[in-house]
Amino acid sequence: MDELKKKFHEKSSKLRKDMRAFIKKNGAKKVDEVVAGQVFGGMRGVKSMIWETSSLDAKVGIRFRGKSIPELQKILPRVKGGTEPMPEGLFWLMLVDEVPTKKQADWLSNEWKKRSKIPDHTYSVLTTLSPDTHPMTQLIIGISSMQVDSVFAKRYAEGMNKADYWDATYEDSMNLIARLPHLAAFIYRRSYHKNVHIESDDSLDWAGNFAHMLGIKGADFKSLMRLYLTIHADHEGGNASAHTSHLVNSTLADVYLSFAGGMCSLAGPLHGLANQEVIKWIMEMTKELNTTKPTKEQVQQYIKDTLAKGKVIPGYGHAVLRQPDPRFTAQRVFAEKHIKGDDFVNIVWQLFETVPDILAGLGKVKNPWPNVDAHSGAILVHYGMKEYSYYTVLFAVSRALGILAASCWSRALGLPLERPKSVTWDWLRKAAK
Repeated sequence: MDELKKKFHEKSSKLRKDMRAFIKKNGAKKVDEVVAGQVFGGMRGVKSMIWETSSLDAKVGIRFRGKSIPELQKILPRVKGGTEPMPEGLFWLMLVDEVPTKKQADWLSNEWKKRSKIPDHTYSVLTTLSPDTHPMTQLIIGISSMQVDSVFAKRYAEGMNKADYWDATYEDSMNLIARLPHLAAFIYRRSYHKNVHIESDDSLDWAGNFAHMLGIKGADFKSLMRLYLTIHADHEGGNASAHTSHLVNSTLADVYLSFAGGMCSLAGPLHGLANQEVIKWIMEMTKELNTTKPTKEQVQQYIKDTLAKGKVIPGYGHAVLRQPDPRFTAQRVFAEKHIKGDDFVNIVWQLFETVPDILAGLGKVKNPWPNVDAHSGAILVHYGMKEYSYYTVLFAVSRALGILAASCWSRALGLPLERPKSVTWDWLRKAAK
């Protein structure tokens, strides 16, 4: 048993024992209250699941095992000469609540290299699709096609003891994370670069090799991928993609199926597809104004015109956050360090100075601040990735780290089939009285 797997088994076994004792003693205690608005409002804010890998604070933002993004940037291992943390280090932290050493992060990186081969039939399936098929659709199909290799599904069919569910889930999670950059790069090169692919470079780390296979050169872009894949990795369990994966996984579907289901959620415009909508909206602005260097007054007017049409300003607002998203800030700091004078980046910063005041002035917006999607597209365009329909795939590769780490915990803790109770409109009217 490898070191990471052993640590996870030891920690999860102890927590499972502690949780069972807690439930036996406190299972009947009231810990939350649901109001009618939450029943209608998509269960917003209802405390109803365990998610060990991260938590979200309305003011501080995301914390991974209690650590903020700025803290992660200081304490997680980096590649030699690198400026951003290795996502491998974050996965280790989320899984076992320990900051890994550089040696441990390197081991994980090498372990993923060993597990990264994608089956030939997956490539065959993808090549039958039209190149115009949305990249997220291709990704979901590609992930689903690899389910035939599921360790969990095979061992379950053989009569696996439920005490070993975590073990098979760990193996599947490690394999799927290892393969995702290769699958995602294949989709990118197939869809946008005439099916000309780039061989893997096994001397590189997980994120650096992904950047290499995408075909975008330069150490800065590799650093961007390390940052991007770290800050997008998790956002507690209640967001749509994480919750969908958790729900599907609770049926004992393996992680290929549950993660594919989660990615169907991520592909929605109100979730991961929003990063595509932001840069699309900015490009439409520059086209309508006939300039990539708009004045403050032009930006203000365009924002007001967008709102007057009954549309939202993409990249602004969040279901939980009530401050600027720390993930937005991390990307801004990166841009300030590596990108000088880029027109689209400057527009993002103009929007940051303008949108919150306009939205706050409406008196209807709880959070007028930028979220993670507000910045990412402009940086990617700077490095040559102008194909914004692909951006959510990058999000998906990163989100696998948090979702699959949490899936391991779900199986190790023996969390049950998720089954909330629905009510009718008639029942709710009577209850409200």
